[in-house]
Amino acid sequence: MADSYLLVKPPSLYTFPFTFSGSPTSLSFSLMASNCSSSPHSNSPTTYQPSLLAFSGGTAFNGVVEELKKLTTHVAHVLPVSDDGGSTAEIVRVLGGPAVGDIRSRCLRLSDQSTLEARAVRILLGHRLPLDPRRAKSEWYDIVEGSHDLWLDVSKPYRETIRAFLAYFQDQILRRSDESFCFSNGSIGNFFFAGARIFFQSLDAAIFLFSRVSEIPAESLVLPVISTNERLTLGCELSDGTVIRGQNEISHPTHGSMQPIDKDASSAPALPSRIKRVFYMSSEGSNLLHEVFPTVNATVLEQLRRVDCIVFGMGSLFTSICPSLVLLGVGETISLRSCPKVLLLNGTHDRETSGFSASCFVTAITDALNRTYGGPHNCLKNPPNKYINTLLVPKNGQIPVDIESLASQGIFSVVTVDSIHDPKVGVLFDPRSLIQALSHLLTNA
Repeated sequence: MADSYLLVKPPSLYTFPFTFSGSPTSLSFSLMASNCSSSPHSNSPTTYQPSLLAFSGGTAFNGVVEELKKLTTHVAHVLPVSDDGGSTAEIVRVLGGPAVGDIRSRCLRLSDQSTLEARAVRILLGHRLPLDPRRAKSEWYDIVEGSHDLWLDVSKPYRETIRAFLAYFQDQILRRSDESFCFSNGSIGNFFFAGARIFFQSLDAAIFLFSRVSEIPAESLVLPVISTNERLTLGCELSDGTVIRGQNEISHPTHGSMQPIDKDASSAPALPSRIKRVFYMSSEGSNLLHEVFPTVNATVLEQLRRVDCIVFGMGSLFTSICPSLVLLGVGETISLRSCPKVLLLNGTHDRETSGFSASCFVTAITDALNRTYGGPHNCLKNPPNKYINTLLVPKNGQIPVDIESLASQGIFSVVTVDSIHDPKVGVLFDPRSLIQALSHLLTNA
């Protein structure tokens, strides 16, 4: 059956070499425009590729990104900017600004691997420093000074480009003399991102730079759902009235530890009651944490109006998916579209969705898009099938698929997809089968 689906080969990648001048704290760069006008195969006939927009976080959906490239590279990846775990938390603590860990993770998955240098850049930007703080700091200096073995297969133009922003990041750390930065388990890609964002004072510019350095196809978009230079904290209200502050405290509490986050569902204690809603809080300046209402990235709405398919990815429902859905304008835009709107159901329960059935996932997404528990003047009253019309379900998954309840929500298309079992995570979609199912859905839409 899978062989009958249409899988499209991605086009050749664009190349954007950089030149830099000046010191690490006084940088200027230019794109070589002559190389940006066309791909090496621009005269060859192009094959139509469907366009998708995927709401997701930085981990679960990453597993299907490589396979998705075989169907289409015209994908807008919408990601939250509220992850406050791991090395991201340390960057935000010392330098402020939005969290870029999920964005960096997706950019790496989309990056080119076709040449030795491309793979070397990907390995460098994906590298994590040791857990031991002294070893981490020592290795960091080897990298920023250009003497580390990770630079061996990186040419001088790319080396100078990347090192300039790593050095700028280091300079910003040193300027915060009242804060001691811990490099333990630090991500080099996160440091590069932070240096670029602070230098340009623009998250979008940092993503553009990272995308070109790692040679992501120009038609593949990585979009922060909120384009901001401010720090945003995710909060959630439970059904018993409890408020939890911080994405990591909601999904994978670490109590301030710099250890890698354990995402095994059984590793965290259960929440005292179900999550009612998620919302944003600000802690910039001297104000205490208070609810804020940031504006959605306008490019996200633009893409929602034009793509062939909208996908709600698998992953942490309330901390990875819903933060992108509760913003003003998102529910309005999705409800007006008549394209396939697909929920990829999780294969296992986690701390956020213990006891959930498939229809509970649909209700949570509907409530987020309708802003059901927000201010009454901003609420919508759209039925679930205005937002979701198809469920893709991993075979042998833990989440009960309650067909009758889904039908009462107006959802009648439920497709079972082959799965694989990961000993740490549990049941996952088989990437090839999942993309085949999406292809078949789009072909018959």
